[in-house]
Amino acid sequence: MQETKQEFLERTKQYWNPGKTTDWQNFGVDLVIDRREGYYLYDMDGRRLIDVHLNGGTYNLGHRNSEVVAAVKEGMKYFDIGNHHFPSLMRTHVAQMLAECTPEGLQYTIYASGGGEAIDIALKCARHATQRRKMICIDHCYHGHTGLAVQVGDDRFSKLFLSDAPQTEVVKVPFNDLEAIEREIRVGDAACVIMETIPATYGFPMPNEGYLSAIKAACEKVDTFFIADEVQTGLMRCGEIWGIDTYGVKPDILVTGKGLSGGIYPIGAVVVNERAGAWLKEDGWGHMSTFGGAELGCIAAAKVLEISNRPEVRSMVHYIARYMRNGLEQLRKNYSDFFVGIRQRGVVIGLEFGHPEGAVHVMKALFNNGVWAIFSSLDQRVLQFKPGILVDKELCDEILNRLDTALVQARASAFNRGSADRRTTTDKQVQREELADAA
Repeated sequence: MQETKQEFLERTKQYWNPGKTTDWQNFGVDLVIDRREGYYLYDMDGRRLIDVHLNGGTYNLGHRNSEVVAAVKEGMKYFDIGNHHFPSLMRTHVAQMLAECTPEGLQYTIYASGGGEAIDIALKCARHATQRRKMICIDHCYHGHTGLAVQVGDDRFSKLFLSDAPQTEVVKVPFNDLEAIEREIRVGDAACVIMETIPATYGFPMPNEGYLSAIKAACEKVDTFFIADEVQTGLMRCGEIWGIDTYGVKPDILVTGKGLSGGIYPIGAVVVNERAGAWLKEDGWGHMSTFGGAELGCIAAAKVLEISNRPEVRSMVHYIARYMRNGLEQLRKNYSDFFVGIRQRGVVIGLEFGHPEGAVHVMKALFNNGVWAIFSSLDQRVLQFKPGILVDKELCDEILNRLDTALVQARASAFNRGSADRRTTTDKQVQREELADAA
């Protein structure tokens, strides 16, 4: 007899992760991902969902992107993981591509198997170059779960494993509080400031005008390194190849991961300037990662970088960003007592709700209406809403229409009242056509 979903979930709790599986069930989400293709994924019961979570941008180009799959398949005729101790055709090729498409001054690439490990490498580079231990980061930020990365993240994850660091090593300041972070930088004893260009797990609050450039200027005065965590904001998601580019800031170290893999083969990378990479000449064995920069991963990364840098992709991201914004603004007006804000840079979007758990209600309603998005775990008022960079207008229309329906249900659920959407499908389509003209 074929196993039911409920039986499978019970087996999952027995052998995999009981806490996470139970939490999803409590949220009303019993998703077990089966088939996936493009920007669609399918539950094991056959139900289709449009993916606007993308696992933090891992599926920026969609699930099983045909060009990335083809490149890796072809590469498997010749390559495997490779040997991390020796020069490699593909590692050097991708490192050169990264040097050419990252901000001026970034030269060397150090590979990791994922974003958390890449953050660890970035922090070690800053500490070596400055010979300082202290790291400055942002309250409620997220940089991964490995050794140093978890120390510069939210206490929820560091304290669980006794990984929180003393203030002599890690100082956390509120996001967008320029005075607070400049005060800490001026002390002059920090190895680095590490920042997500737009904090993802905190709900994509947008940097104030001049905030990031002022932090970089303060760092330069006291020889402190600026690390840009571009794991979720890079690879054209903000409308340029790196989110930090849109703010005119040149970091000393840039970290990328997730989408660099094409969702096909794990890889992360740290791109550093000459000084941050000085240890590579002093002792090139200083950091080793057996799977970091695996040659098959580099093949995936090379294709991802090539696609992401295409002029037509950049143009489409700008069009889709405007089109989605117009549609979302209309929905915000229609549900202004519940849907209260839009945080956006390109296709990095956070939807803000006027209820302390509003995004949880919207996530569940969207799930029931065939769209997968996820609330920000450090701010449950905000829904992470992240279309891929290759979506088309038709898919945007479908997403917006389904969100429209979900907002009715979520608002009623959040405020515990009944509601009805009186607008017809024809009304919505007319609205979509008007948005297309505006975009």
